[in-house]
Amino acid sequence: MVLKTDVKIFLNYINGEWVESTNSEVEASISPANRDEIVGYIQKSSIEDLNKAVETASVAQKSWRKLSGAERGSYLYKVADILEARIDDIAETMTREMGKTLPEAKGETARGVAILRYYAGEGMRKVGDVIPSSDAGALMFTSRVPLGVVGVITPWNFPVAIPIWKIAPALVYGNAVVLKPAQETAVTAAKVIECFADAKLPNGIINFVTGRGTVIGQGLIDHPQVNGITFTGSDEVGKQVGLGALSRGAKYQLEMGGKNPVIVAEDADLDLAVEATISGGLRSTGQKCTATSRVIVHKDVYETFKEKLVSKVKEIKVGNPLEDGVWMGPSASESQLNTVLSYIEKGKEEGAKLLVGGNRIVDGELANGFYVEPTVFDEVKNDMTIAQEEIFGPVLALIKVDSMEEAIQVANDVKFGLSASLFTTNIQKMLDFMSDMDAGLVRINAESAGVELQAPFGGMKQSSSHSREQGQAAIEFFTAIKTMFVKGS
Repeated sequence: MVLKTDVKIFLNYINGEWVESTNSEVEASISPANRDEIVGYIQKSSIEDLNKAVETASVAQKSWRKLSGAERGSYLYKVADILEARIDDIAETMTREMGKTLPEAKGETARGVAILRYYAGEGMRKVGDVIPSSDAGALMFTSRVPLGVVGVITPWNFPVAIPIWKIAPALVYGNAVVLKPAQETAVTAAKVIECFADAKLPNGIINFVTGRGTVIGQGLIDHPQVNGITFTGSDEVGKQVGLGALSRGAKYQLEMGGKNPVIVAEDADLDLAVEATISGGLRSTGQKCTATSRVIVHKDVYETFKEKLVSKVKEIKVGNPLEDGVWMGPSASESQLNTVLSYIEKGKEEGAKLLVGGNRIVDGELANGFYVEPTVFDEVKNDMTIAQEEIFGPVLALIKVDSMEEAIQVANDVKFGLSASLFTTNIQKMLDFMSDMDAGLVRINAESAGVELQAPFGGMKQSSSHSREQGQAAIEFFTAIKTMFVKGS
């Protein structure tokens, strides 16, 4: 590979030092807005690099766990301050490398700051309970203890927020971390890790190794000194992660796909529903696990809703995500673009009616990027591929139903169960939806894409391993319960 001399090479971070991979191989991170732009070079690491990181983490964790929760939290406060000071630079890097618009990237980075401060505060919360013993002369209580070394495998769609919402609780509860980010956004991840490095965490507590999933990801799954694996990504890869961890008795946490519905009842505020459907389904170019994908609409308001939706979708400005006024950027990679286009063709082949969009954008400056038009399909049946499989792109499938009961049945008739939302003014419909919807996140009169950092997040069915991330629920994965019994001699 002939390297561009004016483009930075980003290194691995192992044992408190920035180091190149043992094989000295790098690969370019390409901007999806312009395939000729190289955002940076990242290490294409070997298993030897990973082994060094894990061994370092295993040694460092023994001292880290001895610190108080407040002491560990104080480091997270420092990281938060550094990240906050670098919001503009990191957000711009994210936009150049992943393609989400600059305002969205700034919002995500600010969320990372808030997550760090939230978990810094968790260092002062209780980690156990006193339990009455049947022996009146004894004391019995529980405490939460760290797992040890945690492997963190993260996707490209939230290159700041997702790594942080895994790393921050792992650290504050006493674990050491080895992060393997998605190669597509590893430059952004490296800049996040720079914030941890500059906060002067003890050497070896946080490590960063970039490389292919088949090498570094699989190496984390298989490594005997990695005590837990937390993964966000596709359900196909997630199942491989779970099987690998299970085979050697490691703890694992999987957050995977979604095929998230919005139900629009006949009494809904249609303008609100349209706005939330577009925001939830098409922001970030539809590349969110909680993005709206299916829009299930009561027959009495179907035509009116459809007309309003299509009109608003046609107004969306697609373009360079760094430019002011651009609402939607490119797909994150050429591979993802091709996946989205293949699903659009599948929708046509299976008989869905294309209302708007459906094409790659090849006009002017956008021709050199991975842009696709925001797309809406009509006359979608729930057994069609575009109604069953996760597309991870700006594609909405409209489904007409006769009743609320049918709407919930259709909404549940997929293998996923991550998020779902309902638009209605009827309290009974709200109650029925909250009770009967098979999803880990249920929202009323709000878009499907969105979760607050202090609230548990996770899915049902094949959307997760049935664990929960974020909020105080994070302690459930990153620690184990130890029960202690004390009796005087």
